[in-house]
Amino acid sequence: MWRSPRILGVLCVVAATLLLIGSDASIKYLSGDYPLHEIVFARTLVALPVTLAIALFDGGLKGLGTRRPGLQIVRGMLVVGANATYFLALAAMPLADAMAIFFVAPLFITMLSALFLREPVGMRRWTGVAIGLCGMLVMVGPERGDLKLVALLPMAAALCYASMQMLTRVMAATESATAMAFYIQLCFLFTTIAFGVLIGDGRHAGGGDPSLEFLLRAWSAPVFDDLLLMALSGVCMGLGAYLLSQGYRLAQASLVAPFEYTALPWGVAVGFIVWGDLPSPVAALGIALIVGGGLYVLRREGRRPRVRGERVAR
Repeated sequence: MWRSPRILGVLCVVAATLLLIGSDASIKYLSGDYPLHEIVFARTLVALPVTLAIALFDGGLKGLGTRRPGLQIVRGMLVVGANATYFLALAAMPLADAMAIFFVAPLFITMLSALFLREPVGMRRWTGVAIGLCGMLVMVGPERGDLKLVALLPMAAALCYASMQMLTRVMAATESATAMAFYIQLCFLFTTIAFGVLIGDGRHAGGGDPSLEFLLRAWSAPVFDDLLLMALSGVCMGLGAYLLSQGYRLAQASLVAPFEYTALPWGVAVGFIVWGDLPSPVAALGIALIVGGGLYVLRREGRRPRVRGERVAR
């Protein structure tokens, strides 16, 4: 039974979500002492060799070739934007809240598919989108004054992620999953180096806002324990991205996609254990609506063939 591709696919996705939560939690934990671009730079130095090792294991380095380098760069920068806005949100809001708002991404994917790829979207999927968007409004509404404008950051991350998925579908016929993952890591590497050179001295820091401080803080030499945590984040991200691709390769998307939402209860658990955060009743209602709408959309979406390696990074 355990060798069934369906079960292995589910286990891959569940393990991937846990690894990616580990990466997210590590970055949130470090966000009070180091700038985002330094942490992501260190993470990339670990994740890039992991990606290359996976490429060697999964067909060789020839799979890293690309026919569309321009689109690879655009796609990679969308992932950089999704990561940046999501992690800046983590510096100022609970892990579970940021994750829940980010999970409107499947709803954005459905909307963008209809608008730009001209894919047919029936009334049932539009209903799921509407339910999920209502949940998002609950999460960021006036009564959630504790979130303020920072709630726009995971929304922006979800939009960048959804846009990246649109490019994935366009590029799927000519580009391999390993090449897409590799060029994402290259975009992370060069972007973080550029930020380090331009603002890494911290001259723009000091405003007091947690998210801006996380972006503008000066680079500093990490202590050994924090360096290990950065390296752990890189391993978790590299392996998590690969396991997500494997999960969607081994089993049907309609089966494994809903298991990505296991990230939410684990995110709540990690947030409570590490930071003592628990969702308020209003936040719990918003999370339930977003999850319900997202799962319904994924159920309808999963009936279409999914591109291998479509979900490769966060």
